[in-house]
Amino acid sequence: MKSDPKVLFVDDEQNILDTYRVSLRRRFTVDTAPGPAEGLEKFRTSGPYGVVVSDLKMPGMDGIKFLKKVQELSPDTVRVMLTGHADVNAAISAVNDGAVFRFLTKPSSMEEMIRTLEVAMGQYSLVIAERELLRGTLRGSVKVLTDILGLVNPAAFGRSERVRRLATYVSQRLGLRQTLSLDLAAMLCQLGCVTLTDTVLEKVFRGETLTPEEQQAFDMHPMVTAGMLARIPRMGRVSEIILHQNDSLADTPSLSIEARILKVCLDYDAHTQRGMDKQDAIDALRGRAGVYDPKVLDILELGTAGGDGYVRRDLELKDLRQGMILDEPLWSLDKVHIMAEGTEITETALMRVHNFAKAQRLPGRLRVLVPVEGG
Repeated sequence: MKSDPKVLFVDDEQNILDTYRVSLRRRFTVDTAPGPAEGLEKFRTSGPYGVVVSDLKMPGMDGIKFLKKVQELSPDTVRVMLTGHADVNAAISAVNDGAVFRFLTKPSSMEEMIRTLEVAMGQYSLVIAERELLRGTLRGSVKVLTDILGLVNPAAFGRSERVRRLATYVSQRLGLRQTLSLDLAAMLCQLGCVTLTDTVLEKVFRGETLTPEEQQAFDMHPMVTAGMLARIPRMGRVSEIILHQNDSLADTPSLSIEARILKVCLDYDAHTQRGMDKQDAIDALRGRAGVYDPKVLDILELGTAGGDGYVRRDLELKDLRQGMILDEPLWSLDKVHIMAEGTEITETALMRVHNFAKAQRLPGRLRVLVPVEGG
């Protein structure tokens, strides 16, 4: 019985590839490539592959270089290398460098190959399962947390939601393969604001000058958030992105791409929320030479700040649906701030709107952005 996902064998000797394909086809789904260039093309056109097995000695590109390129193309793929006895030291070095999971010396028996592939497939399954756990369970938990905090502090967590959408837009167009850390960082980047007073937050969001003490407290909120997250397993990278979300690229040239994206999106949002036109906001960021990553600014400008895919509608409150986005702040008739502009309508938000509407404390209509696919 064939196993999924697939195994790719790469070797410049066709007879070896034919042997693997015939001998292993009952246990695994096997593809073959007669060289490194063909192997990389297979990854681009026929992937993903759970395991790749490559010969060390091949013309044009050796197995170590090939597997490092595979690592860049498909980080989750488990890499195995075949090598002669004379090249064992090179193989050990590749394992120690992290480019290779296992290596087998030639000639390798079919029984040994099968055992190695089974272990490699197990490793691949663990990697995928862990990633999906993080993506699903962790992201879902964070979303619940930010939804609740958004009800308590609409301005701060409405900003997180707007910034998350902008960051998602930019990362997709930059072609980033791993975006979970950035997504979580954007969702949590305002968490430290829970330590600030309403007065300070209102002054910040209105663009008013803070006192030195207020400015110091506000400047510390990324550090406060990072400290909270650093105690949570597997949130170290998210914590690091948030810690550096306000860093200038000129001051920190080694700034991660995620922190660069978050910096641009936060500052762009601050300008537009204070009434600045979108293009004027981009121009203002460009005017601060060296502070921002130009590639991120280019994408934000070309995509009109990630606002595509929505149409503006004026709806009755009963017509609100999950996935819509507020195009104006929602205040109750008795001046309670319900949700900030840019907040995505979630199940929790709908319940809150319903309860306020039931008490006749809301206006009858609201301006929202509706996803195009939703009409």
